[in-house]
Amino acid sequence: MISIGIVDDHAIVRGGLKDFFSQHVDLRVVGEAGSGREAIDLVRCTPMDVLVMDLSMPGQSGIDAIAMIRAKAADVAILVLSGFPEEHYAMNLIRQGASGYLNKACEPIEIVDAIRTVSLGRRYLSPAVAELLAEQLTRKEAGAPHESLSKREFQVFLKLSTGETAGVIAAALSLSVKTVSTYRTRLMEKMHLASNSDLTYYAVKHNLIQ
Repeated sequence: MISIGIVDDHAIVRGGLKDFFSQHVDLRVVGEAGSGREAIDLVRCTPMDVLVMDLSMPGQSGIDAIAMIRAKAADVAILVLSGFPEEHYAMNLIRQGASGYLNKACEPIEIVDAIRTVSLGRRYLSPAVAELLAEQLTRKEAGAPHESLSKREFQVFLKLSTGETAGVIAAALSLSVKTVSTYRTRLMEKMHLASNSDLTYYAVKHNLIQ
């Protein structure tokens, strides 16, 4: 039996996934959460094999939560189920510790296949993500600027692009304001951008924020 936690800020989505998983004898939902913060509490208090998690949620997002979940529950497989296309987040999040990435437009049975795969300690690469990986391995030119960012730089970048201040970001990520400013300087240099408005424009252009 594979025990599953579901994280999505929409109760109807959680309910739909729970009903679908109940149709499979080897799957059992053991908990639900509606935010990244609740997801961290869920994995801390509830033993599970796989966490199926959305990215875009109020407060602490799924992106912010992945690193903390990895630190508190290293053995839990994290399967990201997001409305964002694979090319926007998949490779970055898999490098950060996600076990797999699926777009919500996928066939429902693919979610089950992915859960079964990651529960065995393996990565799940959908055809779309596998194609992205192949492109990264074969292309000679550099990828998009945001792909060169570290995990923390990417987190700070996304928060800055949505208008969050250094103080708010520092509190959310348990960092000092000075450290956040350092990350901002680094990511600006890597991405060859000059202002927060440039960051926002870049993020919107590349469909990294809604």
